[in-house]
Amino acid sequence: MKILLFGPAFPLRGGMAHFIALLYTELTKRGHDVEIINFKRQYPKILFPGKTQEESGEAGVPVPSTVLIDSVNPFNWIYYGLKLRNRNADLVISTFWLPLLAPSTGMLHMLLRSKKTKALTILHNLIPHEKRPGDILFSRWLTLFTDYYIVQSTSVEKDLQEFVPGAKYRRVALPMFSLFKDRIPKAEARKKLNITDENVILFFGYIRPYKGLHVLIDAMKILKQEMKLRLLVCGEYYGDEEKYRTHMKEAGIDDCTTVISDYIPNENVHWYFSAADVVVQPYITATQSAIAQIAYFFSSPIIATNVGALPEVIINERTGLIVPPNDPEALAKAIKRFYDEKMEQRLMAGADEERKKYSWEAMAEAIELLTANM
Repeated sequence: MKILLFGPAFPLRGGMAHFIALLYTELTKRGHDVEIINFKRQYPKILFPGKTQEESGEAGVPVPSTVLIDSVNPFNWIYYGLKLRNRNADLVISTFWLPLLAPSTGMLHMLLRSKKTKALTILHNLIPHEKRPGDILFSRWLTLFTDYYIVQSTSVEKDLQEFVPGAKYRRVALPMFSLFKDRIPKAEARKKLNITDENVILFFGYIRPYKGLHVLIDAMKILKQEMKLRLLVCGEYYGDEEKYRTHMKEAGIDDCTTVISDYIPNENVHWYFSAADVVVQPYITATQSAIAQIAYFFSSPIIATNVGALPEVIINERTGLIVPPNDPEALAKAIKRFYDEKMEQRLMAGADEERKKYSWEAMAEAIELLTANM
């Protein structure tokens, strides 16, 4: 198939850019003619909570892209939507995770769809974690011009069934993010990061309220009375960093917490996952999580909450532990149990086996099967 793949790609950063690069790689490997249509402006600066939208390091998976789309300029959508008709594509694939991008994506779908050209949307979320006015209207606009969907969790599947009755879709798990350097020995990673503690847990990724770092801070307050433990927090704050810093100080854990308040370049990610005994995802809400798929790449055990697709991906007692959301006591109990029962090696072995299920082959095959009779 001739495919136009819309979404962020290097030098834009983050999980969605990684997703596009890995999907492009798999589709081209299977013989499809794929062109990535990249953003020249993904988010207006006034609406972007981070420090920068571009990678500071290596691409991870280098892929070519055509930089065209301005997400907030309707004239741009119309101009390039009409111009891209000349590509004579069989399939347009868009990734959707934020309603802000639905107007531009919907317009491009509308202008490109024809008897020959169909549109497929890969839904990372349909209803966003942090709701804003206009979200439902924007999302509904996109669905008017989408022929097929890929969903990656039970919760998004349910949202789609309610939002678009009779939608043509396939469900396939978010694949593993296999673009980082391999795990290195724990002692080597800790020496690199200047960590001397025996027990280290990792919170990784953008810091937003729904990801529950505040719950982990409260759990650490409990744990500090019972064991020696270092919390390693790696990620850029999308919000008030000082609020979290104050919370850590008031909880009395600032002396046993290391904070890297920045986006971690691709080539450095392996240091942090290699240094930690276990990854903790104390999310309040979720659909699926790229952090879990990164952890699987490193065969890292995970302690996570029972929200969204996390308990579908993290197998309780085999690859990690599952606890109720927004419950510091339960989270603290699970972390202490992980160490008391020396669970690391057993859960790592389970993760090493489970990771085989999360392949890009399965994602590409789902797209091919869904669009086979278009």
